[in-house]
Amino acid sequence: MSESKIALVTGANKGIGYEIATGLGALGYRVGVGARDEARRKTAVEKLRAAGVDAFGVPLDVTSDQSITDAAELMERQAGRLDALVNNAGISGEMGPGWVQDPTTLDLDVVRTVVETNVIGVIRVTNAMLPLLRRSTSPRIVNVSSAVASLTRQADPDIEIGPVMAAYSPSKSFLNAVTVQYARQLADTNILINAACPGLVATDFTGFHGPRTPEQGAATAIRLATLPDGGPTGSFFEDDGVIPW
Repeated sequence: MSESKIALVTGANKGIGYEIATGLGALGYRVGVGARDEARRKTAVEKLRAAGVDAFGVPLDVTSDQSITDAAELMERQAGRLDALVNNAGISGEMGPGWVQDPTTLDLDVVRTVVETNVIGVIRVTNAMLPLLRRSTSPRIVNVSSAVASLTRQADPDIEIGPVMAAYSPSKSFLNAVTVQYARQLADTNILINAACPGLVATDFTGFHGPRTPEQGAATAIRLATLPDGGPTGSFFEDDGVIPW
């Protein structure tokens, strides 16, 4: 079993996920780079290693049971345990003009596809990795969410929360609700699980629109993945603190 702390970051081949992997690696973690695309995964691992991170590739499609089973077996062989799981992989789903998902005309297949990745995929990965997490002395789970998941902010007409996104935003609200259920179920363990908002980050996910860099977007997830024992669990954070549900 590895002496270094071990992390797995899904969707880590680019953007915020890559920077989460970079940040954890800089803190001495050995990092599994979870990604579907083989070429991008390999490139990310090579870049991380060149930067001094002890990184290894983990083929991982969060929509595939077999892929996740194989990933858990690979983590078992590579490390024998898991100290930090960051569920970062996510999709926005098909958008209409103005980056809007109009609930009155929304294709239900778009909703199904988004929930399959953003919620069910997180449950799949988390449950497959739990046996490895339970072997850690201080296991942490971080689910990368979004401020648009906040029903409080969405319902307040005085808060600018962006366009109507009737598939993506509710999927992140669903993810937050699932995060709370995990926290309740795991309350008598040493596993801490929280949701993290990276803010509006300029990556290909946003069409490179946004005031924040991927490094800035990764900061909250890195902090939650490295919480000390006795830290918060079942909460929703951004840079400035807790986000209202």
